[in-house]
Amino acid sequence: MVPQYYEEFKIDRKTGESNLTQMYLQEGLDFILRQTEAHRPFFLYWAADATHAPVYASKRFLGQSQRGRYGDAVMELDYSVGQILSLLQNLGVENNTFVFFTSDNGAALTSGPNESGSNGPFLCGKETTFEGGMREPAIAWWPGHIKEGTVSFQLANVMDLFTTGLALAGISPPDDRTLDGLDLTPVLLKRSHTLQNRPIFYYRGNELMAVRLGQYKAHYWTWSNSWEEFKSGINFCPGQEVPGVTTHEQKEHTMQPIIFHLGRDPGEKFPIRVTTKEYQDVLSRISLVVESHKKTLVPGIPQLNMCDVAVMNWAPAGCEKLGKCLKVPKSGPWKCEWPH
Repeated sequence: MVPQYYEEFKIDRKTGESNLTQMYLQEGLDFILRQTEAHRPFFLYWAADATHAPVYASKRFLGQSQRGRYGDAVMELDYSVGQILSLLQNLGVENNTFVFFTSDNGAALTSGPNESGSNGPFLCGKETTFEGGMREPAIAWWPGHIKEGTVSFQLANVMDLFTTGLALAGISPPDDRTLDGLDLTPVLLKRSHTLQNRPIFYYRGNELMAVRLGQYKAHYWTWSNSWEEFKSGINFCPGQEVPGVTTHEQKEHTMQPIIFHLGRDPGEKFPIRVTTKEYQDVLSRISLVVESHKKTLVPGIPQLNMCDVAVMNWAPAGCEKLGKCLKVPKSGPWKCEWPH
C-alpha cells in the first residue's frame, strides 16, 4: 500500500499544486516494469485521489483545462492512465493484460466551484444514493479480446470485478459463501448478446435505500444530507433539489416507494404517479426482488470498520527501512456516529 510512504506529501492549498499523482504514476509504472521483466503476472490497483478535496495537480497541468482546478486534476488523471496503457503496449503485454477503469462513487458536489465535479444530468453527488452519487463511468480494455468502440448496457457494479477476475484467471469462486458479484466475461468478451436482468441494490450504511430493476428505480428511503449540514453551507445536491425527493431528513417510503423510469427521466425529477398501472406493475416486480434479497441476505462483520482504529493503520512491507511503520493498536470494533 504505497500511499503510506507519501502520507506527508505537500499540497499547496493556495495554488493547488502537488506532485502526488506523478509519484503514484511512477510507482505504478515501475511495478509493471519489474513484474514484466521478471515474467511474473501482476495485479495493480491504481487509485489516484486528486479529484478529492483538496483538489490538486502537478505544475505541468495547473491552469491547463477550461474547468478550473478540478479539470486540471482530471487532465492529469487522463494523462496518467494513458502512460500506463502505453507502457503495457511498449512492453508487448497488452494482449495479456485486462484493464478496467471506473470509480467508487459519483463526483462530490460539495467542495465549491473550483473543486467540485459534475455528474451531468444525474441527481446529486457523492454520499447519496441518487444516480449522481452511485452511477459511474466504466471502460474495459483488453486488445485482441474486447472489441474496441463497443458499448454494453449490462447493469454492473464494482463487486462484479471480483467474480469476473476469478473467471479471467480460470479460478473457481469459493463455494462456502454467497457472492454478490456477477461474472461479466460473457458480456465483455461477447460470448453472449443476452443481458442479465439483474437488480442493483443501493445501500447507505445498513439501510437499503433504493433498488433498480431494468430502467426502473424505486426509492424506499430518501436523504441527501442533514439540515444541520445544509444550513452550514454543505449541500450534496446544489441547484438540483427535488421536493419530497432530496430530503434533508431520513424519510421512509417503504409502504409507497418513489419510482422513476431512468430511461425517460435520468435526473430522477418526475416520479411515476402511484395511481397508474405502470407504477403498480413495477412495484409488484420490484417488491418480489426486495423480499427475496432480504430473505437471502447473510449478515457479515465489517472487515473495514472505520470506527476501529486497528484497521485504519498500515504497516506495509518495507516500512522498516523508511521508518514509516505505524504501531497497530489492539482491535476493538465498535459502532460510532457517522452522519452520512
